Parts: sequence; structure tokens; C-alpha cells
Amino acid sequence: MAQLLVRKLDEGLKAKLRRRAARHGHSTEEEVRQILSTAVRKGEPVRSRPLGTRFAARFSGIGLTRPIGALRGQDARPAGFFG
Repeated sequence: MAQLLVRKLDEGLKAKLRRRAARHGHSTEEEVRQILSTAVRKGEPVRSRPLGTRFAARFSGIGLTRPIGALRGQDARPAGFFG
């Protein structure tokens, strides 16, 4: 396997990567490998998918079957919890 050395990495970024890796339950090194793999495989930035698409992917295993439409350009409305 090849190795890659990244010099002059900002300490704040390094700390964020470490925290993100901890949330995902693996090492910082593995987190960076997954980020790079995803970015290269998709040919786009890691977080470039629309929020609705990410929600649909996240919750598809628990019964979310309808698409979540884009809300760009629409006014915000309060949720209708009581009637």
C-alpha cells in the first residue's frame, strides 16, 4: 500500500478530523482514507449532495420512501404540530 504525507496541516483541521473519526468509531487515519476515497470516487466534494438527498440516504433503512423535494426560494413556514 502507498503512503501519503501531508505537511503544514492546520492544527484546527487536524483536531476536527480526530473528532470526526471518533464519532465514526475509527482512527483519524481511516477517516482521512474514507474522505479521500469518497471524494475521488464521486469526483466531487464530500458534502456536495443536497441536504434532502443526504437525509433520504440516512433514513432509507427505516421506511423513508418518498423523495424530499428542494425548498430553494420558498418562504419558511412553521411546522403544523397542533392541527
